[in-house]
Amino acid sequence: MDWTAKFEKIDPLISGWMDRHGTLLLRFSLAVVFIWFGALKPLGVSPAEELVKRTVYWFSPDLFVPILGLWEVAIGVGLLFRPLLRVALLLLFLQMPGTVLPLILLPDVCFTQFPFGLTLEGQYIIKNLILISAAIVVGGTVRMKADGGRWM
Repeated sequence: MDWTAKFEKIDPLISGWMDRHGTLLLRFSLAVVFIWFGALKPLGVSPAEELVKRTVYWFSPDLFVPILGLWEVAIGVGLLFRPLLRVALLLLFLQMPGTVLPLILLPDVCFTQFPFGLTLEGQYIIKNLILISAAIVVGGTVRMKADGGRWM
């Protein structure tokens, strides 16, 4: 059997598995990211804490940072449980505009050379585009029901 025939045989199996499980894995991985990053904030060990404090300077950081962390944990927990999915996505989409504020308020912290040279902080912020896109994909499943025993 040549490689092309082997590929043609295994490719539908792999892509079918990805189709059946991809959205659920995406939802769970989003949940892990939000729970993990969020839990670091109230514990006082988030690498983003200083960036948050410098960006949202009009609120007390001792109050705002832990609340933001708990908000993120709530997003993650909501993503884990299908009945809470809409609430989690609402919280996520309410939070995301605030995550880009440092690009506007702290360009010296986010860019090595405006507009394309990003610092580590800038990269940390830009990666939220992936989180937003993933949330849109997950959000596209909220009206789907069980399909042959699988939840979308």
